[in-house]
Amino acid sequence: MKVLLLRLPPPRQTIGLQHVMLCEPLELEILAAAVRDLAVDLDVVDMMLDRRPLRAVLRAAPPDLVAMSGYITHIPVIKAAAREIHQLLPDCKVIVGGIHAEVCPQDVDDPHIDFIVAANGWQVFREIVRRLAGGENPWGAPLPVGLWRRGESLPEPDFTAMPPPPDRAITQKYRHHYYYLFHKPCALMKTSYGCPYGCRFCFCREITRHRYTERPMDAVIAELRDIAEPDVYIVDDNFLVSRERVLDFCQRVREAGILKRYLIYGRADFIAANPDVLSTLRKAGLRAVIVGLESCAADELDAYAKQTTTAQNEEAVAVLADLGVDCYATLILGTDWNRTQFRKLGDWLQRLGLQYVNLQPFTPLPGTEPYAEYAGRLITHDPAQWDLAHLVVVPGRLSLSAYYWEIIRLYWRLALRPATMVKHCRAYGVRQTLRLGLGATRVTWQYLGNVVRSL
Repeated sequence: MKVLLLRLPPPRQTIGLQHVMLCEPLELEILAAAVRDLAVDLDVVDMMLDRRPLRAVLRAAPPDLVAMSGYITHIPVIKAAAREIHQLLPDCKVIVGGIHAEVCPQDVDDPHIDFIVAANGWQVFREIVRRLAGGENPWGAPLPVGLWRRGESLPEPDFTAMPPPPDRAITQKYRHHYYYLFHKPCALMKTSYGCPYGCRFCFCREITRHRYTERPMDAVIAELRDIAEPDVYIVDDNFLVSRERVLDFCQRVREAGILKRYLIYGRADFIAANPDVLSTLRKAGLRAVIVGLESCAADELDAYAKQTTTAQNEEAVAVLADLGVDCYATLILGTDWNRTQFRKLGDWLQRLGLQYVNLQPFTPLPGTEPYAEYAGRLITHDPAQWDLAHLVVVPGRLSLSAYYWEIIRLYWRLALRPATMVKHCRAYGVRQTLRLGLGATRVTWQYLGNVVRSL
């Protein structure tokens, strides 16, 4: 039995970080690890890098089962790929999962998709592969818990079983291409699932049904030992939850003699309150932290249920700067902002000395609490545009074109000024800076296209 694990690029109109980053398909590597002992013929094709048409990929080695995963933006391309698969290979089965399918499986429902996984992805995938390889009915009782059928409610995830370590050998032919900003080559790993906090806008907590689960530290260190790349992007929703766990990680890394450079997600309040922990983590290899500052206004932070303050945001940025750790700040742009609020945010970010920013128009993603509140103001239902970069809600005080123009101006003011690019060249070299600059230019052209189309 031939199984193809397929990673698709997002639609062309999606504005995304794919222009400044390309990370390994960790979820597909975990699926590969889950079925290695089933003696199936397994391959992965990363179509972010493999430029062959899908039809050529399918004809080269016709699979019996194709597995795909993706975000909300991937829904159109996943459905189109499933249709093409069945047109060329009518007997081939298609299984789809991913974070959007785990919260809104009905959005992925399509006649050409045979199985939709809404929870327990690697367990369901393994059981479906086992049944198909053995000639069993994949829909036979008992159904794998997590396999979704039309009209059913969301299944409960099983947090008692941790996934196997990812099979990174299956992506060996692509690995030298994977990077995140200046972190190249870069591997991904996950040490926990979910987040114990309750930010109203957050989609990640809906995936785990508001639960937080940690992998055993022994398993984390064992996996880390086997990673060849010098840079490791820890993609936990929040790595900085517990002082004790972070310090345990640092001690284990030191004792194991592991020398890596780390990029993590972390909250501003933890960083501000625990500079000693961040200092220890810096000595263990920390190089950058993605911090959800979200806003410089107290009323907006309260509305987002962020449970942080502007003072904590500012202190966190200062702590990281003192340690020589890059701060990659994410900010939410209010739907009812005017030009003054854009300017105030720019003044604040510039005062803090932040150069790496991700500006996200407020996006009430399906499955989150705010979605119903903003349903009457939505201007698009095209999944390709729900990328945290397009406006999906009618702005209250600016036209669409004016709002997009303010985003462009703010990006150029903060990140793309000549002085900033010179600093990048000195820190990371001309080649890496030019690559990042080219990606940023592509994003800018996408935004300019939105300005023109909105006039």
